[in-house]
Amino acid sequence: MAAFGRFIAFLLLLFIILLVINGCSTDESKYQEDRTVEDLYTEGYNALNNENYDKAAKMFDELERQHPYSSWASKAELMAAYAYYENEKYDDAILALDRFIQLHPGNKDIAYAYYMRAMCFYHQISDVYRDQRITILARDALQEVFRRFPNTVYARDAKVKYDLTVDHLAGKEMSIGRYYQEQKDILAALNRYIEVVIEYQTTTHIQEALYRLVECYTILGLKKEAIRSAAVLGYNYPNSEWYEMAYKLAELDEEKLKQIKEEEEHSWFGLPF
Repeated sequence: MAAFGRFIAFLLLLFIILLVINGCSTDESKYQEDRTVEDLYTEGYNALNNENYDKAAKMFDELERQHPYSSWASKAELMAAYAYYENEKYDDAILALDRFIQLHPGNKDIAYAYYMRAMCFYHQISDVYRDQRITILARDALQEVFRRFPNTVYARDAKVKYDLTVDHLAGKEMSIGRYYQEQKDILAALNRYIEVVIEYQTTTHIQEALYRLVECYTILGLKKEAIRSAAVLGYNYPNSEWYEMAYKLAELDEEKLKQIKEEEEHSWFGLPF
């Protein structure tokens, strides 16, 4: 009988605890639901200023959830994305920005959304010895910014960073080419250097790529191709240290250079690819 009484007492205690928990949960939920747009936005903004990015994102997300049809909702979506971005939670930021772009294509801040999305990829770029999938995504996203919004301040910065990503991709090709060359896989190295010369002519790697072609063709015994590559290097970069080395390696002289120039008129003449 005593055991039964203790069991009843336990059930009553458990019931009271559940009521308290449920009451607290209800009160908290009611508190959240009763918050105004201004209150949520202010708290999110203050958290952002205090670099409490997790709380800021939570407040802005809560604002958009509770007041999806208010004039503040789209602004909150963008602010939440910015909080994720500042917190280096780039995947969350990209998801938020993709949603914003899809839902608000005509928003006055749409250029900024595209730019921030591109920056999320840009800040994840790794060194040239790693996989460059993110670099390609950054390049394409940056290009989309200055293509869609050419007259904005975002376009100018995006173009600068776009050029850096292209140079980075060229650097990746060069690193692979050098590796193959060190491993005596000359044909594989040659293909990488050719890729740089054809696809990345405006990058800082073009001069070395042309010189490496001279090296590879010389190793393969393709004297004429080596001479032509050296001539291209000299025609476009006559004061380059790479040209000085190529000139000696290809045994290029002024008579040979003149002959090749007469054969081809344009600047990237005679490329043997």
